[in-house]
Amino acid sequence: MAANGSGGMHDALLDNGFAGTDDLVSDWYIYETMEPAMPQDDMFPSVIPDCDPTISPRLYHICMAPVSLAVLVGLSLLVKRRRLHRSCWNGIPGLLSPANFLEEEGNRGLVAAVFGILFSSLCVLVLDRDPLPLIAHSSQSTREYWKILALLYYPAFYYPLIACATVRHRVSYLVGCLLSWCHCVVHIWQKVDCPQSPKIYRYYSTLSYIPIILCLVLLSLWYPALLIRSFTTQEETLDKEVTGRGYYKKYLKAVLSKRPRKGSSTKIEESLLSRVQTYLRSYIYAPEEGFQIPLKLVLSITMAVIAVYQVALLLLVAVIPTLQIVRAGMTKDIVVLLVQFGLVPSESPAVPGDMEKELNTVKYYLWSLEVCYICSLVLCCLLTCAMLLRTLVMHRNNLKALYQGAVLDVFYKAHIFRPSRQAVVCWMSFAGFQTAFACLGLLIQQVIFFICSVGFTFLFVIPLQSGTNTHLFKIIQNMWPFWLTLVVAVIVQNLAAHYQFLEQHPLQKELTNRRALYIVTYLLFPINVLVGVLAGVWRMVISGLYNAVHFCQLDISLLNRGVENFDPGYHTYCHYLKIEVSQSHPVMKAFCLLLLQLARPEGPPGLRTSNVEEGIQLIQPKKVPPSRARFKQSRARWWLVYTLLNNPSLTACRKTALSGPTANGTQLSSPKP
Repeated sequence: MAANGSGGMHDALLDNGFAGTDDLVSDWYIYETMEPAMPQDDMFPSVIPDCDPTISPRLYHICMAPVSLAVLVGLSLLVKRRRLHRSCWNGIPGLLSPANFLEEEGNRGLVAAVFGILFSSLCVLVLDRDPLPLIAHSSQSTREYWKILALLYYPAFYYPLIACATVRHRVSYLVGCLLSWCHCVVHIWQKVDCPQSPKIYRYYSTLSYIPIILCLVLLSLWYPALLIRSFTTQEETLDKEVTGRGYYKKYLKAVLSKRPRKGSSTKIEESLLSRVQTYLRSYIYAPEEGFQIPLKLVLSITMAVIAVYQVALLLLVAVIPTLQIVRAGMTKDIVVLLVQFGLVPSESPAVPGDMEKELNTVKYYLWSLEVCYICSLVLCCLLTCAMLLRTLVMHRNNLKALYQGAVLDVFYKAHIFRPSRQAVVCWMSFAGFQTAFACLGLLIQQVIFFICSVGFTFLFVIPLQSGTNTHLFKIIQNMWPFWLTLVVAVIVQNLAAHYQFLEQHPLQKELTNRRALYIVTYLLFPINVLVGVLAGVWRMVISGLYNAVHFCQLDISLLNRGVENFDPGYHTYCHYLKIEVSQSHPVMKAFCLLLLQLARPEGPPGLRTSNVEEGIQLIQPKKVPPSRARFKQSRARWWLVYTLLNNPSLTACRKTALSGPTANGTQLSSPKP
């Protein structure tokens, strides 16, 4: 009987215990019993159902992939081969080139737009459940293989969008119009049909496709403009064979012109405001007359900016909605635990009461975390974009110096500018490296600046506002004699060095009171050790911040001279410069163009020597000399260009000595007395 009674009581306790557990679960799992502070579909992206657009990505790629392949085959019939069996079928079909990366003129915006579409598509597929759209419902074990295959599929899929502009034919322009319109309409239709998705955040898919849509809109306007221009203007034969002729003429004009330099050379000291303005201008890229940055640099900077947008968007939507969910679902039960652990200040932590004030404090802390995260992310994006603009300025300065032969102004030792295996590989991977370094730099900056902003907020701002958690101020207050000792020691050493240990002479300063200097050095050694600890911490902090901010810049090395070759970014940049300078030197290209013109003087009007010489010569002769005299005159000018580029100091002497029209190279001999 007793046993039965005890057993019944035990069962009752178990039942009550399970009932209490259910109550506890209902209290802890707040989303089931409590009304959320915001609509539930806004808090949980998972409640958003999967949306199937009218034109699914799989159907879109199944239809467009054969079309892209057919366009590539058709465009290859408009291009002739240059080396492989040129006599077979009159050199048709040929190999399509995506762009002339070593030329300075062309459809640079169009090429950058296609690369932007390609890179944004690769960013989207990294987080997609079906990385290869042609394969639906891929398993977890095979998903990584499909991602590798997608890295090769997307460049081939978007290849016709860039190849249509390279062919330079009206048919290719028309095909480019149709393709760009089709891609643009389908992508806009898909996002209008399904603006929300359950991936990460409800609007993440739409926001991540904004660069793709913008680039497709640009292509949809660019190709019709090219098609209309092909009907209204006649392209010259030489422009089709050798692109960039106009840029080479402008560059030579800017190099050989005798324009006075802006500013006065007698001005030695500048005001503080002018120094600040000069420093700020060094971070702003302003186009210069007669100079264009190479196409690879345009692509690398454009891809880096798109990478900053994609990474910042991912960092934003992956953290902020989660913090908002936690803040909206915070309950008093969780606050009690935080108070017991000492994470939240309370007037009576041993006896929990209403906890309404503590609950508001926790929500305020979470809101402060959101503000710190957003502010640090905005700061990181601004710093990365500023460094990318600074990179453009440094690229231009380095290229201009190397074009003039000033190798030691760019590198600390002499380099031979000729193609090599390593240089070609680095040139091919330069744009990819710049994009990847921009992504990693933004991530590193976000981690560092978020930790710094949170530390500053919770150690300084919030304690000053509320008067609680003033542990840091108490530590500083208790250690004030130590800090005062260090400050006094540093001040004493500086004053003694200035007034006692240095003797001022008319031309220089000399050491004096050496015995006292030795005594002070010995006595202050222990204090200098402590000062050195603080200096070491500051060195670590400032070097970490500097390297994090300048991580995306490939034109500077984060390592010291002598070991800078171990920096893969700077190593790639140096070899990239070698290829650009050796293969795309504007003066060299203009000289080759002139030789090509002189080799065939008899030709159509587009190949006349006068047209080629128009952008190179700086004087206007009244009578056109015969071809042989023109050849001697051009050779004299090129010798003058070569001499001035290798001896920039002679320019000033030439301006004062030869002020007549012969200063442009008509005569090389010095005037007779």
